[in-house]
Amino acid sequence: MISIRNNCKDPRFNLALEEYVIKQMDPDFDYVILWQNEPSVIIGRNQNTIEEININFIKDNNIHVVRRLSGGGAVYHDLGNLNFTFIVRNKGDVAENFRKFTEPVVSLLRSLGVDAQFTGRNDITIDGRKFSGNAQYYFKDRLLHHGTILFNSDLARVQEALNVSHDKIESKGVKSVRSRVTNILPYLKDSISLEDFKDALLKFILNDEDYKKKEYILSEKDITAINELVERKYATWEWNYGESPAFNVEKKRRFTGGKLDLRFNVKRDKVSTISQIRILGDFFGKKEISELESRLIGTLYKEEAVRSLLESIDFESYLAGFTIDDFIQCMFY
Repeated sequence: MISIRNNCKDPRFNLALEEYVIKQMDPDFDYVILWQNEPSVIIGRNQNTIEEININFIKDNNIHVVRRLSGGGAVYHDLGNLNFTFIVRNKGDVAENFRKFTEPVVSLLRSLGVDAQFTGRNDITIDGRKFSGNAQYYFKDRLLHHGTILFNSDLARVQEALNVSHDKIESKGVKSVRSRVTNILPYLKDSISLEDFKDALLKFILNDEDYKKKEYILSEKDITAINELVERKYATWEWNYGESPAFNVEKKRRFTGGKLDLRFNVKRDKVSTISQIRILGDFFGKKEISELESRLIGTLYKEEAVRSLLESIDFESYLAGFTIDDFIQCMFY
């Protein structure tokens, strides 16, 4: 595995770097990147940005808002948070991969005396409080797994910057966003800096005390290509917010696999058919959800017709952790 050095704090560059590595760099190698962002809200690939953020707080505090490639929910980053990214050949299913790539963080913290646990579908916790959320993106036979580590973040800003829905808070059985999250610094027996923790994590992942001698340093060609991707995509309103067409039906429901938010138009003529649809939420999947949306357009708006379509495709590859029954319940009940 190769470590890529990245000291940039701009979330637009950092997310573009991930896409560049998974799509453009040599696929015969596996990569790991540790990185930090200036104060930012990072939006999941399938979320409606406006509904996830406290827009006034975002503007007043000059906080970046950038959409990432992977699914899952919106997260707040600042310089007290450390992010890790693995880009590797895909060898397992979604659930198996989440556990596999969070294991180094859990193991390092346990070696430092912190009882970290992988819990739920994508979190790492201490004493039931989340300090790491993880998400994944698939491209051809490659997997991008990335996660956060709240080391010494401003937890009050997590609550201020994000609009976390009440159903998500209630599903966790707690009262507020802030009570659900924690930093790891207070749990460390011997206090260390974030830079020292970052160094220890890379040594642990790579099993190499001298990993810096083998780091990949981005070339001018790499940086130019990444910056072009920033300008073309990650710095644009279209990618980060996107147009939200008006829909005449809106259905939301939370399941074990996450939140499902269906917005669609039904064209009524001699029969009723789905004429437009957006599938939003904090879910994960191997395939682009836009493919499923395209398949549903033109389908009769009847439970039997939608179920028949969903049963004819690899449904799990679009909505990991959900069942066809979950989708039907959300759309029709």
